[in-house]
Amino acid sequence: MPENKSKINPDLLRERLKCDFNIEELAAWWNGGYKKLEEKRLRENFFLSDFELQDDVPVSYMSHKELYEHSVKKSLKMVTKLKELQSKYNDGIDSYMALLGGLLGSGLLKQGNPLSVHYVMFLPTIMGQGTFEQQSKWLTRAWNCSIIGTYAQTELGHGTFIRGLETRADYDPKTKEFVLNSPTLTSYKWWPGGLGHTANYAIVVAQLYTKGKCHGIQPFIVQLRDEETHMPMPGIKIGEIGAKLGMNGVNNGYLGFENVRIPRTNMLMKNAQVLEDGTFVEPSTSVLTYGTMMFVRVVIVRDTASNLAKCSTIATRYSAIRRQSPINPNKPEPQVIDHFTQQLKLFPYIAKTIAFKLSADYIWNMYNNVSAELEKGNLERLPELHALSCCLKAVCTSDASTGVEVLRMACGGHGYLNCSNFPIIYGNTTAACTYEGENTVMLLQTSRFLMKAWEQALKQVKLTPTVAYLADAIKLKKFATWDGTVPSIVEAFRYVAANKIRVAYEHLEARKATGLSHEEASNMTGIELTQAADLHCRAFILSSAWSEIQEAVKNVSPALGKVLIQLMELYAVDSCFNRLGDLLRFIDIKEDDLQNLQKKLEDLLHKIRPNAVGIVDGFDLPDIVLGSALGCYDGNVYDRIFEEAQKSPLNQEPVNKSFHLYLKPFMKSNL
Repeated sequence: MPENKSKINPDLLRERLKCDFNIEELAAWWNGGYKKLEEKRLRENFFLSDFELQDDVPVSYMSHKELYEHSVKKSLKMVTKLKELQSKYNDGIDSYMALLGGLLGSGLLKQGNPLSVHYVMFLPTIMGQGTFEQQSKWLTRAWNCSIIGTYAQTELGHGTFIRGLETRADYDPKTKEFVLNSPTLTSYKWWPGGLGHTANYAIVVAQLYTKGKCHGIQPFIVQLRDEETHMPMPGIKIGEIGAKLGMNGVNNGYLGFENVRIPRTNMLMKNAQVLEDGTFVEPSTSVLTYGTMMFVRVVIVRDTASNLAKCSTIATRYSAIRRQSPINPNKPEPQVIDHFTQQLKLFPYIAKTIAFKLSADYIWNMYNNVSAELEKGNLERLPELHALSCCLKAVCTSDASTGVEVLRMACGGHGYLNCSNFPIIYGNTTAACTYEGENTVMLLQTSRFLMKAWEQALKQVKLTPTVAYLADAIKLKKFATWDGTVPSIVEAFRYVAANKIRVAYEHLEARKATGLSHEEASNMTGIELTQAADLHCRAFILSSAWSEIQEAVKNVSPALGKVLIQLMELYAVDSCFNRLGDLLRFIDIKEDDLQNLQKKLEDLLHKIRPNAVGIVDGFDLPDIVLGSALGCYDGNVYDRIFEEAQKSPLNQEPVNKSFHLYLKPFMKSNL
């Protein structure tokens, strides 16, 4: 068995020595400053050094049942340690975010945390939609995990289209109770994390009926299991939905109701209310009920950047170690990273990691600001936040899923191994393309906002910040500022996005003019509407990331600032090549412009090459968080791959029993 050397792989060591910026400075910038970097490392060491949180057996060798039980045990240990960390270091919400959906949590529980929905959705929904009295009753118990909750919205037959949910909650004024029922098989709740065997309470989203009238979907707190025995409550039909492509530790479940009665006060009534006599009191606005989903979408964008950071780190380090395919037949095999084609696979996704992180930070701050405005009754920017969270969730998860696969294939055959960690990261990343809103539907949600914004722009109504560029585009008859610089690319994407929005709007209105309803016309214009939302989002990511980088370079060393600028330039140029058809359609770009763009792409790859390993080192991801034999910090890839192979149950005995049972009789049969 090969020796696992503790020294750094010489190729990887050389890469770090030739890096021309301070990697520690990048790590500090990436994590929000030296103080936050120190807190992050303290938190990581606190959890990662605990032997009880290590996996003795790789999770890929566990049965479905074993994996769930293992995940519950580890998640409870993590929460216990989290409480200890808070009391010891006064660590706050960052610890919860890191453990439940962030890099640290995904490193400790590779297949997901069965308690994540409890913290990310159950608690925030009570905080956001419960009255003061309801919060007083439920929050302390939930925060202390005296009860464990989930969020049951999606059904077997309906997901993103929540108005189509079938679960009923009929109010009975005689007993002052709601009666919950699942009228059809398709009305069974399906997919909520932790629902299978972990949670004993749920926030259930159901159609409210009172006084013979349906008042749309409302949230209800429902007890699912007995608090002592954990047996299902009367009328509750509950279970787990089975194995999935990924996230098999999350314990996704199903839930049906048969005349389940709950008190009237179990309906969350901060917004809408049902009085004792059954009178329905409408909320000031229906969009307030979507607060939890917007919060989760913002979290998803942050997690997407984290997943890309992982994959970029793994693939870049491995590409610096792997040697293959001589460029010069008279010289030794070069590092794979020296091939320009390999650089084109790696470096744009490093750049996207940073761009997505900056966009995630922007929308996180926007979410907090809008939430504060909502508390004061100001709803002006809520539609803008909703539209932006929808398209960012769609574009970032889609690009990240593609990126994981590109980076996996950039690692050749070894990227196919479970020990590379690409299969698990892909399962987790691609899941986000459908949960909390399927991506196409998310883009259509954004397009509805954009159609209204375009109409307002035509009427010269003042627009909210993220769509203010539409008014400028209307004034321009021709885009004339293309020079290939990032500012001109940003303006070009805004101009193209505006024109995609214009075309979709004009076609939508033309179809309505023929007598089609708005819904029918929207369906027929759906392709253009989603494309318009996609371009709007990409223009936003470009502009916000570039703006943030311009501010960042003022506060870092010139050496690091130069690298950050190069990465954002690469992101901008790569975006052009990925959306070249749209650019050529609306902007007069000459052949010389394209040649210059190609030259700039190659020049940026060449400039980034010496710093590539240093950049991914700056993401500051411990080996346990990466969970990859290919991406380990010391670069001893082949030793680690061999060690991982020895962990296979099939390698625990020299001869498997199938030889004596099947192979030997077959081989001796003289067939």
